[in-house]
Amino acid sequence: MSLNFNLSSCVRASSKMSECIKCVEICPVKTIEIVDNIPTFTPSACVDCGGCVGVCPTEAFSLKDFSTVDFFFTMLEDHKKIISCKKNIPCLSVLSVEHLVSLALTSDELMKFDLSHCQNCEIKDPLFAQIEQNIEEANFVLSSFSEKELITEGVRHEEEVLDQKQEISSRRSFLSNISLKGAVRQKASFEEAVEGDEQKFFEIDKSVIAGIKEKDLPNKRKILFTALKHAPKPDQYEILPEQEVSFISQKFVTDSCTNCQICYRICPTGALSSDGKFSLINFDAMLCMKCRLCHDACEPDAIELQSGFEIKEFFEPTQRTLVSFNIKRCNECGSYFTYIGGEQTCPRCQLEEDEASALQDNARLMDF
Repeated sequence: MSLNFNLSSCVRASSKMSECIKCVEICPVKTIEIVDNIPTFTPSACVDCGGCVGVCPTEAFSLKDFSTVDFFFTMLEDHKKIISCKKNIPCLSVLSVEHLVSLALTSDELMKFDLSHCQNCEIKDPLFAQIEQNIEEANFVLSSFSEKELITEGVRHEEEVLDQKQEISSRRSFLSNISLKGAVRQKASFEEAVEGDEQKFFEIDKSVIAGIKEKDLPNKRKILFTALKHAPKPDQYEILPEQEVSFISQKFVTDSCTNCQICYRICPTGALSSDGKFSLINFDAMLCMKCRLCHDACEPDAIELQSGFEIKEFFEPTQRTLVSFNIKRCNECGSYFTYIGGEQTCPRCQLEEDEASALQDNARLMDF
């Protein structure tokens, strides 16, 4: 089993309000489930398809023996430009839409995807539908500013027949298992298998909390940044329907916002931010992973998605101020707070005053 899970990157670790279940929905063997608001899984049941890696907006999942970053740079040097589960990847579902767009933009030749083996695959559902959706979305996004595209029709990678040297090498590998070193490896594999039968649970400790505060940007977004730098700017910027783009968004804030500060405090990438006085909410679309955590945690539902995503953000990213607040110092404690009129007292001091007044009123009633 080679599936790794970084809890500090999971949006569910940042807030119990998160409703993200993408990893649960994509798992073809249903080994991932939510326990106490955190994803958990049984290692021995995992088939290492990487579907959870591909759909996780913040890259909380990864495969021990396959790196999407390494694969991206390897493909840049591969002249055949064919991506196949029979050649160089565990499953096409391990690649996100961002990976696909980046691969197309950085390739001098057409990037080809072999889907010919998917129909007879034992774990086809629901992976194949996700693969098709990702490729369709990637091509749709690419068509808005580039002539590049991903090809799937008529692409097939045939498994190569082992030649004599490879057969000899395979036999030697088999015989080496009988040696002392082979026995040690077999023992380690056995112990891993025994351990893999147990369900893995994850808890939020100090190290997880520290990781959450780092607000790291996933590698797939860094790769997309790099790919876009090499893409020519279009003469005209299009606006794509919000529902057609799964990995990025543009937002606005309604008048119901109370400046509770939760949204930018829990944003995993720092797409939402504020200043030292907490007098505003800024938003950077190119840092947004569309994980919807801010929407899930916003009590008054003040955060909403724009109806369209502007391709201009890909080439001229900007940080926009979504809302500003009237900030004043509290006359009692000197702390900054969002002033909405009346006495210049922060909510905390006002609460203390109200509680003190209530105690005084109760004391007077008892005197009577």
